[in-house]
Order: sequence, then structure tokens, then C-alpha cells
Amino acid sequence: MPRPQKNRIVSKPPLYSSFKPTGVRKRGLEQVALSLDEYEAVRLADYLQQEHEEAAVQMEISRSTFTRLLERARKKVATFMVEGRELCVEGGCVHFRKNLMRCLSCGELFSSGFDEELSVCPICGSAEIEDMADGFGHGNCCRQYSREKLYNDRRKS
Repeated sequence: MPRPQKNRIVSKPPLYSSFKPTGVRKRGLEQVALSLDEYEAVRLADYLQQEHEEAAVQMEISRSTFTRLLERARKKVATFMVEGRELCVEGGCVHFRKNLMRCLSCGELFSSGFDEELSVCPICGSAEIEDMADGFGHGNCCRQYSREKLYNDRRKS
């Protein structure tokens, strides 16, 4: 029996969670599921062009695990592009370091830590705020992880 997968660290929730070819109805498309940790691996290695070792440290995994994760993600992105499928970013055993919030009134996006609860938009003052981490089923677990990490870091110093 394999051991349980350790939670990986993702910087913040993605802005978009679904991509599809232009001019094709979503209803008829087969989906390719890209996990949140695979998304983060592509973001770190290909978008930010970080070395595998540095990116692995940020995700709190080994370099070899990061490389395997990136290879799986690149295969899925290639399948999406070549076969014209829908790419969905979803799921995975992760914790977010930061959260993204979106004001549903003015459309402003802003980043926040899990230690600070924002109830109104800092731009327009609206209380209609969407918690992007919550859309991926996260929030409370990430808040708890952040508190534990802060506590452990303080104990080490």
C-alpha cells in the first residue's frame, strides 16, 4: 500500500480554472484535469523560469518529485493543445500560501494572507467578495496550515 501523499504548497489560487479551444462548445469537449500542484509546477518552472531545485523548495517537495510533477503537467497541457480538449485546473493535495480575493462589484483582484480576513473591498468598500481559495475547496485548511507553519518557524528560531 502506498503511503499517503504529502500536501504540496501552491503560492495562491489560479485566476482561471478552465481553458478551451475557441469556437468549440464546451459541452462536447473531453476534459483534461490538471491538478493544482501540477499547475504550480508549470507556473514556477515555465512561467517564472525557476530552477527545479528552487521551485521544489517553494513547494516543499523533493527535486525529483517536482520533476515528475512537471513532466505530468506538460503532458496534460500538450494533450489539451494538440487534441483540442478542455483543460480544467482542479483538486490535488495542496495548501495555498496566500489567497486571492475578487470584488464582485468593481472586479478588482487583490491578494491576502490567510492570517487576515477581508470582509470588504479595499477599493470600493463592497462586501461582495469572492474567496478564490474557497472555490477550490480550500481556506480553513490553509489557514490552519499557515498558523502551524508560523508557530513551528518561531519555535525553531
